[in-house]
Amino acid sequence: MYDDDELAVFDTEIELESPLDKMGSVDDQTEAEKPNPEAMLALLEAPQNQQRMLAARAFCELEDARAIPLLVKLLTDACPLIRVSAAYGLGRNPSPDAVEPLITQLQQDWNGYVRKGIVWALGNCRDRRSLEPLIDALKTDISAVRLWAASSLAQMASVSYEAMITSIPPLIEALRRDPVAAVRSNCAWSIGQLCRELPSNVVYATAIDALLEAFAEDEELGVQEDAKQALLKVGDPRGLQVIEEIEQDGLL
Repeated sequence: MYDDDELAVFDTEIELESPLDKMGSVDDQTEAEKPNPEAMLALLEAPQNQQRMLAARAFCELEDARAIPLLVKLLTDACPLIRVSAAYGLGRNPSPDAVEPLITQLQQDWNGYVRKGIVWALGNCRDRRSLEPLIDALKTDISAVRLWAASSLAQMASVSYEAMITSIPPLIEALRRDPVAAVRSNCAWSIGQLCRELPSNVVYATAIDALLEAFAEDEELGVQEDAKQALLKVGDPRGLQVIEEIEQDGLL
């Protein structure tokens, strides 16, 4: 559906990074260093692009429910840098009221970095409405967006059992077939996160089989290791036994 070349509008070297890689940790900042929320709220409606972008980025550090409707409005700003900052701001300030606007913008925004921020924000919203858009992004979007759609689907663990079991098949499919190793690794991580919350049933067993398959057969050592770590964290007895047997036989 999308072309990876569209990311050339920014810096393609950071295509696969997390939306927050370039942001300092909120916990690392003192209250004195954080932006003034009252000033930033006012700047969200400033006429100058630079001021609106500065304010939207401030709410990647600040948590203030008053910013949510203003950040939602900025999702449709003409400037993509403002839209992406608004998406990250909503990821830091998740709200049920932001879910539908985020989904709408995900489906129509031409910019890959904006969509990447949106799928991160949708994951943080932990809302059932995000499930199908995230699955669609995992299946059809560019690699940077698929990467974070895979991670965001792990958040379905806190939504519902039905959301978890709906997330598993597309994650397995991407783990097996996505051409980008980083996407497959994120799928392995998310499958492991979901399995930790699932009862021992057919869906769970299928997911464990997929992780074992990736551990034994993926062509990238990084994906193999991530699948192994996912299995170790789940602690499934059958999975642990297979890992031990494979390593003892020297097959990897």
